[in-house]
Amino acid sequence: MTYQVLARKWRPRSFETLVGQDHVVRALSHALEQKRLHHAYLFTGTRGVGKTTISRILAKSLNCETGLTAHPCGQCAACTEIDAGRFVDYVEMDAASNRSVDDMAALLEKAAYAPARGRYKVYMIDEVHMLTGHAFNAMLKTLEEPPEHVKFILATTDPQKIPVTVLSRCLQFNLKQMPPDAIVRHLSGVLDAEGVEYEPAALRPIAKGAAGSMRDALSLLDQAIAHGAGRLVEQDVLDMLGTVGDEHLYLILDALLAGDGAALMTLTAQMRARSVDFDQALRELAVLLHRVAVAQMVPDAITDELEQARLAPYAAGMDAESVQLAYQIAVQGCNDLPLAPDEVTGFSMTLLRLLAFRPVTPPALSAAPRGQSAALQAPPRVARTSAAVPPPAAVEAPRQTESAPPPVAAKPAPVPPPVPEPVRPAAKAAPADEAPPPWAEDEEFVAPTAAPEPAPIPATAAPTAALPRTNEDWHALVDQLDVAALSKQLAHQCEWRASEGGVIRLRLSRDMSHLIASGQDKLRAALQTRLGSAVRLEFEQGEPVSQTVAQRLGAEQRARLEQACVSMKNDPFVQQVIEQFGARLIEDSIKPV
Repeated sequence: MTYQVLARKWRPRSFETLVGQDHVVRALSHALEQKRLHHAYLFTGTRGVGKTTISRILAKSLNCETGLTAHPCGQCAACTEIDAGRFVDYVEMDAASNRSVDDMAALLEKAAYAPARGRYKVYMIDEVHMLTGHAFNAMLKTLEEPPEHVKFILATTDPQKIPVTVLSRCLQFNLKQMPPDAIVRHLSGVLDAEGVEYEPAALRPIAKGAAGSMRDALSLLDQAIAHGAGRLVEQDVLDMLGTVGDEHLYLILDALLAGDGAALMTLTAQMRARSVDFDQALRELAVLLHRVAVAQMVPDAITDELEQARLAPYAAGMDAESVQLAYQIAVQGCNDLPLAPDEVTGFSMTLLRLLAFRPVTPPALSAAPRGQSAALQAPPRVARTSAAVPPPAAVEAPRQTESAPPPVAAKPAPVPPPVPEPVRPAAKAAPADEAPPPWAEDEEFVAPTAAPEPAPIPATAAPTAALPRTNEDWHALVDQLDVAALSKQLAHQCEWRASEGGVIRLRLSRDMSHLIASGQDKLRAALQTRLGSAVRLEFEQGEPVSQTVAQRLGAEQRARLEQACVSMKNDPFVQQVIEQFGARLIEDSIKPV
C-alpha cells in the first residue's frame, strides 16, 4: 500500500478531533444544533491552521445522511466522498489559478441548479483574496442573496486584500496559530498511534519550527522520522532543522552572567560546526530574554512549572533594565545580520556587544583582580553611620626629617592606599627657599615636610544628608541624588509623606505605579549612600497632595519659558523686525536657555 504522509493521514475528520480552534468549533456547533446557518463563511488565518479542514467538516455536517448535525457520522456516502474529495455537491476552487471574472461566472452559473445528491451545494474558494476586482464584483449579488441550497465558504491568509463589500456579506472567523504546547501534545498522540520511538524533548524544536502551523508540524515530523531512521532523537532533530537548542541559549546567558567571553566564542564555534541558522538563533535568544523579563515582572504568566524553575536563576541574577537592554541588542543584531560580513561575524559581534554592555558588579561586592591599581580597587563613597563605621580618626602627618632635600631632588609624596572613606592626598613638601603652594593654605590639607610614606588611619565621613522631615526636604534630597533614569523618574513622581525609624513613606499616583518595580532598588541604594544609613521605602497609591519634584521642575520650566517669551517680545531687534517686515513671533519655537 502506498505510504500516506502524516499531514494527510491525521487530518481531523470531525470537530472533536480539531486542535487549537475551540472558538470556531463552538460557534459552528451551536449554529448547526440550533439550525441558525449563515449563507457565507469566511475563514482567515496563516497556513496550516485548519481553514480547508474546517470547510470539509462543515460540508459533511451540512450533507451527512444522518441529518443536519454538528457530529457527522463519517461513515455515510456523503461523508466518505467529501473526505476523498469526490463529492459532486462540494466544490473546492483555488482562486490563485481560477481568479478571472469568467471563472467566477462559470461557478455562479452552476450554483443556480439544485444539488445532485446532497442537502446543500457547498462552494469553498481558497485564497479568495487572489480574485480580481471584476471577479469580486461578479459574485457580490449572489454572495448577498444566494439560493437556499447554496453555502459559500471563503478562506484566505490575507483578509486585508478582500473588499469590504465582500467582508460585510460573510460571517468571519479568525483562526488562531497553534500554541507550541498543543502541537507537542498532538504530535505525541500521533507518534504513539504510529508506534514510533521518540524522545519527548525532540518534539519541542518541531513545534517551534512549525510557527503555529499544525500541517507544517506534521510535515516536519515526517522529515524527522526519516532523518532519524524511524526514531526521534532531540539532537538529530536540531541538526535537521539547523536550529540552536534551548540548552545552548541558556549556556549563552550563563556566559554573559559570568562575563566569560571565551565561552561565548566557543559556543559560537560549536554552533557554526553544526551549521546553525544564526538569524534564527538570535531570534530565539530574544524570545528567551522576553521570557526572563516576563518571569521578573509577571511571574504568574508562566504556567509551565519546568520553565519557571529554568528561568528563576536568570530572573534573579539579572536586573530588569539589563534584560531590556539585552533584548534590544539581540533584536538589533537580527536587523544588522544581513549587513555583517558573514553570519558568524554578525552573531559573535552581537554576543560581544551583550558582554560589553552588561552591568558591571560594583567593586565593593567583588574582589579586585591581582595587579589592579589602588584607585580602581577603592570602594564607592559611603557616608558614616554610628554602627557600621569605625570611630573617626585624623590622618597623621609625617614627621619632619633633619634636613630638607634640595629643590631639584624633591619628589611628590606617594598617594596613600585607599581607605573606606577617601582622604584627600597631602601636598608635597615645599623647598626651604620657595614659597608654599596656594593649596597649602587650605586648612583641610596637611602639608608634609618630608618624603617618607605616611601611615594613614581610616577616617570616617559624616553623613551628607538627613532623613527628610518635610516635602521640601525630600525635594532637596532628590536633587542631590545621582541615579539611573527610571529611579530618578520614580523619585520625581513621589510625594513625601513621613519618615520614621529608617522608613521613608512616599505617595505615588496610580498611573505611575509601574515605576516601583523597576526603580525602587536603585533609588533605595542611592538614598542609603546619601544618608549614610539603612533606608526602607514604603509606597502608597494616591494622587499627591503636595507638589512633587516633577511638578516643581515642570513649573520652573514653564516659568523660564514665559520669561524667555517676554524677553524675546521686548527685545528691540525683534520689535524692529516685526515692525519693518510684518513678521510674527512663533512662541512655540522659543526655548529657554
